[in-house]
Amino acid sequence: AAELEYESVLCVKPDVNVYRIPPRTSNRGYRASDWKLDHPDWTGRLRVTSKGKTAYIKLEDKVSGELFAQAPIDQYPGIAVETVTDSSRYFVIRIQDGTGRSAFIGIGFTDRGDAFDFNVSLQDHFKWVKQETEISKETQEADTRPKLDLGFKEGQTIKLNIGNMTTKKGGAAKPRVSGSGGLSLLPPPPGGKIAVPPIPPPSSTAIANHVTPPPVLKSSNMSSADILLDLDAPASASKAPASATTDLWGDFSTASSAVPNQAPQQSNWVQF
Repeated sequence: AAELEYESVLCVKPDVNVYRIPPRTSNRGYRASDWKLDHPDWTGRLRVTSKGKTAYIKLEDKVSGELFAQAPIDQYPGIAVETVTDSSRYFVIRIQDGTGRSAFIGIGFTDRGDAFDFNVSLQDHFKWVKQETEISKETQEADTRPKLDLGFKEGQTIKLNIGNMTTKKGGAAKPRVSGSGGLSLLPPPPGGKIAVPPIPPPSSTAIANHVTPPPVLKSSNMSSADILLDLDAPASASKAPASATTDLWGDFSTASSAVPNQAPQQSNWVQF
């Protein structure tokens, strides 16, 4: 994993001053006023890089890029990088060589903005390190927890209740009728009656031509068989001729053949 990590550049500042600092006499912190600020011991370029979770402050030559000193940082703020108590442009860093020896030197920037960028680059890197540590810790905890088995066991079933599919007891759901234009129309309510179109009133001509058949005169000595024979009397009367005085259906033929505009003849029939 260490071989796969690559080195990225976090910040580059072309001008930085390096000072030899006196040993600390108390725990109150370093003061830049105790240094010889007008006469720096070395001047060059500062480059902040990161490889994995470790940041490196590299002091390099401006022209050749040769490494002058390097300070690995595992934690910020920490003992590897400290700020002075009397200025925001100066810092104390702990440099180390390949043999494990270390020393504390002071660095300073002429521009206050360069000091601000240097400080922010270290803060952002270790903020990312903190987030990565928390994520890896949560991942490890999730791996150690017992995993939930959400699969169906043998013979296990589930029941789904769909709100749109409403059914009555003992019957199936009624499908919706879709009309033109993609609009769904509701079915008619149960028990509803379909309106029947009204029958137009009969015309005056039809009323004038309609004749009510005369009542059948029943004699006192007429039997039930004679009554049944009288029902067929209109059919037999239309085939056999009868006299004007004795045939009761003569007036019916006269009334039906008459013109509606002419006055009907007076007879025993009621004219409508």
